[in-house]
Amino acid sequence: MNKTILVIDDDDTLRKSLANGLLQNGFTVLTANSAEQGAEVLSKVSVDAIVLDRMMTGMDGLTFLKSLRKSGNTTPIIMLTALSGPEHAIDGLSGGANDYLAKPFQLKELVLRLQNIIKQTPEITQRMPKGLVFTDDEFFITQKNDSNGRLFALSNEEKRLLHNLITPMGNIVAASPMVAKRLRTKINSVLSDIDIITIRGRGYKLVAIPTTEKR
Repeated sequence: MNKTILVIDDDDTLRKSLANGLLQNGFTVLTANSAEQGAEVLSKVSVDAIVLDRMMTGMDGLTFLKSLRKSGNTTPIIMLTALSGPEHAIDGLSGGANDYLAKPFQLKELVLRLQNIIKQTPEITQRMPKGLVFTDDEFFITQKNDSNGRLFALSNEEKRLLHNLITPMGNIVAASPMVAKRLRTKINSVLSDIDIITIRGRGYKLVAIPTTEKR
């Protein structure tokens, strides 16, 4: 299954280089040029892992890491740093990082470490999104007060797209922009915990919105 990585780094050259390299290795990549922008991305989508630079303008990576963990976010994180010395790695790992990688490093090493921390993390994205049930070739919306759920009225094209997006959850699916837009509008009108995002040049992906970020 395709994995989504969020790269947070204020170095434009490195951020773009990492994004391109990870894309070539089969990952879906989202980027942010600051911790603040990274928090904004995470408030809208779930990712499988985060590559986080330690030293950034504005909020530094270690402060951002600790804030994420304090909020209950358990997304696997690899912290990058140009700082030398084991004490800096210890700071990052004790702050909640799953791994720590000193610059400069080879892309292949980062890819292997990402694969390792993702593999070690319990898979939660393959489950059916909360509030959505598929049975008898139909989708149903379930709410707290619903005993059996109610039929989710979808056209055949919309139903086919939604089914492809969730088997398994995380699939990237090519589709007509019009069909994807209609489905997204319908999903947004009844479910607040999932959304459809565009993966440029590849298609669409259904993502879970982290409940820890909601107010």
